[in-house]
Amino acid sequence: MHTAITEMFGIEFPIMAFTHCRDVAAEVSRAGGLGVLGVVGHSDENLDTDLAWIREQVGDRPFGVDLIVPAQYQGADQGGLDTAEARALIPEEHQRFLDEMLDRYDVPPLPDDGSPTQSWGPAAPLSSRRASRQLEIALAYEPALVANALGPPPPEMIAHGHAAGAKVAALAGRAVHAERHVAAGVDLIIAQGYEAGGHTGEVGSMVLIPEVVDAVAPVPVLGAGGIGRGRQMAAAMALGAQGVWCGSVWLTTEEAETSPAVKQKFLAAASSDTERSRTLTGKPARMLRSAWTEEWNRADTPDPLPMPLQIILTGEARRRIDRMSHHPDSGAQKLANYFVGQIVGTMNQVLPARQVVYNLVEEFIDAIENLNSQLDDG
Repeated sequence: MHTAITEMFGIEFPIMAFTHCRDVAAEVSRAGGLGVLGVVGHSDENLDTDLAWIREQVGDRPFGVDLIVPAQYQGADQGGLDTAEARALIPEEHQRFLDEMLDRYDVPPLPDDGSPTQSWGPAAPLSSRRASRQLEIALAYEPALVANALGPPPPEMIAHGHAAGAKVAALAGRAVHAERHVAAGVDLIIAQGYEAGGHTGEVGSMVLIPEVVDAVAPVPVLGAGGIGRGRQMAAAMALGAQGVWCGSVWLTTEEAETSPAVKQKFLAAASSDTERSRTLTGKPARMLRSAWTEEWNRADTPDPLPMPLQIILTGEARRRIDRMSHHPDSGAQKLANYFVGQIVGTMNQVLPARQVVYNLVEEFIDAIENLNSQLDDG
């Protein structure tokens, strides 16, 4: 395949894989796409370890990193809060609600073994200060791409990324957002539709992709949201995208970091079993519907906190749930949850990540050939 994206990154297929799993990122890059490691949950030490491992696995092949610096968040005017400051802002009502919920579902505390209960450092997560340190670590491993998942990348992210030879991308849920990103200096736009997992907007991909393509031309656009099959890839590129950005489809691969309990839920889920919820991070993000979302949706429960307070509030609870989600005597399995898009309805088979890449490409080719044959018959 030859598109602006394959030319920009020297890759065989215009497929970018967003993932929190280093194994998936490496496998996709080795298969001819471009793996993009989401690093928001990494400690400095783990990020350094994972990126060194990816670089060793992929050799000279390109990979990317995905950071999160929202346009708006608590403490944005000062570049982010200290983690201790952020914790002090969490209302007792919210902590009490969460503690009582975990008690009702028989989810025990984490063992007191001296290990940290969260992975971020002194700077609160999802902030400019936190991301700047992660970017510093990442650029030492020469990523080909640096992406910001919420809002326009800060000027220093663009400047430092470009100085290190990386392209800079940003996700957009509206055409006006894409225009702002281009004005800030990004090299490509990821037009992410309503169907997508994680933080996503309210406009569907079928409408959003051509709007963004027209708004930012000639800057190349990747289509995202609801793309997990080759036919969907063909549709995105027919709408003007130069490639695709896929996230959810990797969550049921053999290499995925997904907890076994959540992976089984994904394999059994229908496309209607997701919802956009603020309950994990404080901003609307599509995730699997579960007892977790149902508890927060009750009329008598507190509203989720703004970012990053909500992710700090829920971080330890999520670790407790994941740790016990396989245990038959715990209700953690009912609470177990993760970000995923509406494509989950077709994620019903565990495959190697490399095979997912090849399946995307093969079905894409079949879809294009089928369309061409229809035109020829006409």
